[in-house]
Amino acid sequence: MAQRCVCLLALAAMLLLVFATVSRSMGLRSDEHQRASRIPSEFSKEERVAMKEALKVFPTVLSTSFIQHEVVEEYSHLFTIQGSDPSLQPYLLMAHFDVVPAPEEGWEVPPFSGLERDGAIYGWGTLDDKNSVMALLQALELLLIRKYIPRRSFFISLGHDEESSGTGAQRVSALLQSRGVQLAFVVDEGGFILDDVIPDFKKPIALIGVSEKGSMNLLLQVNMSSGHSSAPPKETSIGILAAAVSRLEQTQMPIIFGSGTMVTVLRQMADEFPFPVDKILSNPRLFEPLITRFMERNPLTNAIIRTTKALTIFEAGIKVNVIPSVAKATVNFRIHSGQTVQEVLELTKNIVADNRVQFHVMTAFDPLPISPYDDKALGYQLLRQTIQSVFPEVNITIPGTCLANTDSRFFTNLTTGIYRFNPYYLQPEDLKSFHGVNEKISVQGYENQVKFIFELIQNADTDQEPVSHLHKL
Repeated sequence: MAQRCVCLLALAAMLLLVFATVSRSMGLRSDEHQRASRIPSEFSKEERVAMKEALKVFPTVLSTSFIQHEVVEEYSHLFTIQGSDPSLQPYLLMAHFDVVPAPEEGWEVPPFSGLERDGAIYGWGTLDDKNSVMALLQALELLLIRKYIPRRSFFISLGHDEESSGTGAQRVSALLQSRGVQLAFVVDEGGFILDDVIPDFKKPIALIGVSEKGSMNLLLQVNMSSGHSSAPPKETSIGILAAAVSRLEQTQMPIIFGSGTMVTVLRQMADEFPFPVDKILSNPRLFEPLITRFMERNPLTNAIIRTTKALTIFEAGIKVNVIPSVAKATVNFRIHSGQTVQEVLELTKNIVADNRVQFHVMTAFDPLPISPYDDKALGYQLLRQTIQSVFPEVNITIPGTCLANTDSRFFTNLTTGIYRFNPYYLQPEDLKSFHGVNEKISVQGYENQVKFIFELIQNADTDQEPVSHLHKL
């Protein structure tokens, strides 16, 4: 029984990955116009073949009179799809086609081949995030072939450097702002449908990211006198910096438990679990030490309750018999929504506690605001409605916080509703392929992604506010 309780508590802790509340409510109402003109998301055999084989050109997208295509920052792309009703506020769909460097070792197929094998398409970026690039254009192409004309205008932004600096997305954001555009909502990569990712929890869960952690890349540097290794000083630049980094690794950032939606989440999730876990989650304040102790044991859930830090680069020395004058280390921080860059920087300096160590902030930004996910949040409710339509077996939709960062963070100047969701079943084995070898997407999964976007674009044509509804467990 004790072992079972431990497993259940661990399961409860894993659910906190989503910082979430559960919504199983009724969807947006579609108006008469939308019902009358809706195009069913049913594709012919030839169209399904094109999804996995053609994918090279979208002639209807590029030749339609109400679509404008622009190249931004040399390599990014912006499509403006003009709707028939200018009174409806436009929205933005995003993806990126760049990838991290791809080592060829260990691949079953060449990493940029896009070959199909055993019902899956292999290749670097098939999950992150070329699948979204192609699905967006494929869905739009299929709608246009069916003579679809949107009521609500929208944009498609395809970035070329999300994995590095995001300059393409920044330029697109600035361009839209210069044109006076304000967006109803943004949808980018981020969340998935979690399938058997949480141990012993068999229900699929749709995770919609409503925020992102902040980030800071911090350079630690020590300058000392150089010299010959035959007569070393008591301390060297490497030794001083290594000790500083060691203190930083061994000292965890403080737990931030009650911020955001966490307490509400735990209480609302309680009924999903048997006794005694349901009682523990119903009283999170009382059982906070127990809950956080279990969360600290797993790197993934530990990242939910605090700011994390990782030493990623260490540079020192040029020759075996020369004591280096300079040692440098780069530390990557992912900042909890309850903290700021400045607060984390001060904490880091206090932990290191050595005046010989210099601190240089290379890049940094604070955590993103939490986008609305209540009954009146148009973007969130449209996503939830489309999830229920395309994936009727998924009856748990949850708003969460992305631990990684996306290009969508550059659009907070244009909207308060930024959502991160990939309509794809993510299974445990898929987690290993992100930025790893043998990255792949199932053919059926890609087809479902096209279908999801196909329906989402049509659902967005509603001119009604989301209806009020009760959240139920």
